Amino acid sequence: MNDARNNILAIASGKGGVGKTWLAVTLAHLFARSGRHVLLFDGDIGLANVDVQLGLTPQRDLSNVLSGRHTLSEAVTPYPEGGFDIIAGRSGSASLASMPMEKLESIAAGLTELQKNYDFVIVDLGAGIEQHVQYLASLAARCLVVVTDEPTSLTDAYAFIKIALSGKHKPTTGIVVNQAATQKEGEATYHALNKACVNFLNLSPPLMGIIRRDNKVKDSIRSQKSLLTKAPHSTAATDAALLSIKLMQK
Repeated sequence: MNDARNNILAIASGKGGVGKTWLAVTLAHLFARSGRHVLLFDGDIGLANVDVQLGLTPQRDLSNVLSGRHTLSEAVTPYPEGGFDIIAGRSGSASLASMPMEKLESIAAGLTELQKNYDFVIVDLGAGIEQHVQYLASLAARCLVVVTDEPTSLTDAYAFIKIALSGKHKPTTGIVVNQAATQKEGEATYHALNKACVNFLNLSPPLMGIIRRDNKVKDSIRSQKSLLTKAPHSTAATDAALLSIKLMQK
């Protein structure tokens, strides 16, 4: 893996609705609280919602960059409440899937240049296994795949990992189980996915963290606040903090 990508962390999921964007936002806030300089990049331009979850209305976003009106660095928006920066997508605009590859490559080049200014760049990928999602994932040294105990989440996560393995640049992949009823149930969800990976891919992606189900998460999203602002001592915040420590140690 190219050393230039060592501080890029992708957050992926096979399907939507598993809490991927929430985790990306929460990790960005946790890293920033630990004194790291962090950029959160919303890589799901057609269904972008990082800015929505944080109650932000950026002057510039990724659609301005793709149209050629601004550079990627000019689209950086500070989020003072969390102490980190974001590059927002634009919900309802053209999907990255419909973008020509040269535009995606231009975004990748800008992101690789920007990452030199940060300790961590977190890329919130679009859900699914499409080519543009895999392309953005390949920019990262590490990729967290977020799953829940829903069968479709597990099968789609497996499909994502399988395709990621076939790419030229293979990020180191780890699993995060979200919305687990208990720690034990979270472990069972991980083992179900890991068993498929071992049997069919000859790979055992490590379990990086289990985030237990917590109604405070929904409350924070409804109020367009980071969970660390709304409920910093909640169960989910505590679990996410353990994950962030593990990631920073690595």
